[in-house]
Amino acid sequence: MSFSACMAQVYFFSLAAAGDIFVLTSMSYDRYVAICKPLQYSLIISKDVCSLLALCPWLISAVNAALNVLVTSLLSFCPAQSVDHFFCEQRTLYAVTSSDTTSQNILLVFQDMYVASLPFLLIITSYAFIIFAILNIQSSEGRRKAFSSCSSHLTTVIIFFGPVLILYTKPESENSKEQDKLLALLYTAVVPMLNPFVYTLRNKDILKATTNLARTDIFFVKKK
Repeated sequence: MSFSACMAQVYFFSLAAAGDIFVLTSMSYDRYVAICKPLQYSLIISKDVCSLLALCPWLISAVNAALNVLVTSLLSFCPAQSVDHFFCEQRTLYAVTSSDTTSQNILLVFQDMYVASLPFLLIITSYAFIIFAILNIQSSEGRRKAFSSCSSHLTTVIIFFGPVLILYTKPESENSKEQDKLLALLYTAVVPMLNPFVYTLRNKDILKATTNLARTDIFFVKKK
């Protein structure tokens, strides 16, 4: 792989990862307003606000990704360098460079704070208010409908942030590199494949078609 192709991977990985986090944060705010302030929803989440919630995550992510490419491209690497990962990831590149990476590692710490930690805390705060509002609903049917409206988003948050939190908070060990590659594979490949299933299964028509398909398969198995 050429150096330019490796930097392209750094850019698009940073763009997609940060974009996912900020979009999930925007969606948590949308769910907070929908459940905690339903009568004011159309006023608070106007078309302009909705456009900002959709556009800002990708603008911020694009700037963040460009910054990552800039600071990584300034490092020195051997002409034939082996990277012990299945894609060009910043921490792995910093481990094989011959340059001093002190400033880059400091930047990574700040990025972990404003790209991962702060959005995660905002999501947790939103759901704390959401859960409190759901518990105050008198009817069980109302609580079920309120929870159903945010269940897909909550599921996506758990399966996305789970591997990320484990990856960046676990202690170093002898098998650390292999664990890092496995966890990175989970939130870069497995989680995006699960997202369509998480959101489409809430659609009644798709759920009904899936149920009918399962029943048909069971019928043919029994008939054989």
